[in-house]
Amino acid sequence: MQSIENFSEATLTSLAGAMALFFAAIPRVLGFLVILIAGWFVASLIAKAAAALLRAIKFNDLAQRAGFTGFVHKMGVNSDSAGFIAGLAKWFIRLIVLVVAFDALGLPAVSDVLRQLLLWLPNLAVAMIVLVIAGLAANALGNLVRGATAQGGFSNPELLGTIARVAVWTFAFIVAVNQVGIASTLVNTIVMATVGSFALAFGLAFGLGGRDTAAELLQRWKRSADEAKPKLKAAAESASQQAGATMARAGQSGTATPRSGDLGGKQPLPSGGYGRG
Repeated sequence: MQSIENFSEATLTSLAGAMALFFAAIPRVLGFLVILIAGWFVASLIAKAAAALLRAIKFNDLAQRAGFTGFVHKMGVNSDSAGFIAGLAKWFIRLIVLVVAFDALGLPAVSDVLRQLLLWLPNLAVAMIVLVIAGLAANALGNLVRGATAQGGFSNPELLGTIARVAVWTFAFIVAVNQVGIASTLVNTIVMATVGSFALAFGLAFGLGGRDTAAELLQRWKRSADEAKPKLKAAAESASQQAGATMARAGQSGTATPRSGDLGGKQPLPSGGYGRG
């Protein structure tokens, strides 16, 4: 009978402890639910306001010119660029809400993991901004190179413009990967190896099989430079003459003889002075 009584007392003690823990956890659970629901609602409102603001300042047009809209559509997102950015902001706020809610619930391990994710998300945002700016810069530089090479009489302006655009995108991709911190060492090694391979291949091809072509190319450049010398000299002389004529006109206008009306009513005297008229 003694063992039965001890077992009953142990069971009652365990149940009492479990009920105490349960009732002590009720305020934490209620606080967790209140923070979660309120944060979810506020995050949705902020996302709607951010999307409306981005559409008002024509962010979608900027994203279209930068190529960001195509990137968003390839990801399978059914929203526009403004809605995509607003959705990212919404989930960023919701992650903050989850950190606060789990702290209130008393689960610091979960909140620490979410906190590390929050510290990483700004790097992702910076990487996306770099890619958007790179899209604008790549398109602008590609158009500039294509127009300049076409005006200069190059045979493949489209190819040169594409090379300039790809170079800008490659540099931006390296910067974005380093900012995010995902396999940055591997990406840098691959890019350096690729550039070195292209340089080595070009040097070998040019040195082994392109000596005659290089000599012909240098001779062509020399003839073009000799033909351009008289034109450059004539342009320089024309610019110098125009500058001299402009300075002469400015000097004449600055030393013009004053009229009698500009002397304040004074008349020149034979001795060189002025008297009242």
